[in-house]
Amino acid sequence: MSKKTFGLDNQLYDYFLSVSLREPEILRQLREETLGYHNAVMQIAPEQGQFMALLVQLMGATKTLEVGVFTGYSSLAVALALPADGKLVACDVSEEYTAVARRYWEKAEVAHKVELRLAPALETLDELLAAGLAETFDFAFIDADKKNYPGYYERSLQLIRPGGLIAIDNVLWSGRVADSQVQDNNTQAIRAFNEKLSQDERVALSLVPIADGLTLALKRR
Repeated sequence: MSKKTFGLDNQLYDYFLSVSLREPEILRQLREETLGYHNAVMQIAPEQGQFMALLVQLMGATKTLEVGVFTGYSSLAVALALPADGKLVACDVSEEYTAVARRYWEKAEVAHKVELRLAPALETLDELLAAGLAETFDFAFIDADKKNYPGYYERSLQLIRPGGLIAIDNVLWSGRVADSQVQDNNTQAIRAFNEKLSQDERVALSLVPIADGLTLALKRR
């Protein structure tokens, strides 16, 4: 979990942002409000939000999925990048944090694009599959509890179309995944997930060292 790209010193990071970041004012406001929460590190970095929005635009995505909303920075970045008739199904369990997200979706005039489902995400994903929505999504973003990453990934892989993209957050875990002395449950879960995904021939794969590490998995046709 990191609010900036992992591994850059402050001087280089500031330069990086100064020549690349085009953060809409509404996203800046949300980011700054979220800094007031004790767990603000759960918010994605602004450069990651911009990167994900670019991916959505490059794909021409119209239907997207998010597992883990928090205060809504990633969902707002994606919703702003979607066309007027685009759709984002957002999964979370927190009424408190998603209330902040709802407020900013409304303020940005993208609330009509977002369908928030407040329930355990595995249940929501199973409901989407049961409703016959397999292979109907273009893009999925996973950023929730780490022990359930395999379940979120497998269901998302069924839900996105061939040629669709899954982005998975926190795969570098502030460097702890590379430290054999660190053996807490979350770190072990991410290590195991990364290792499994590296062998998954159903997807083309790239781990991008932006923010806290973002794995991109392109579903093969």
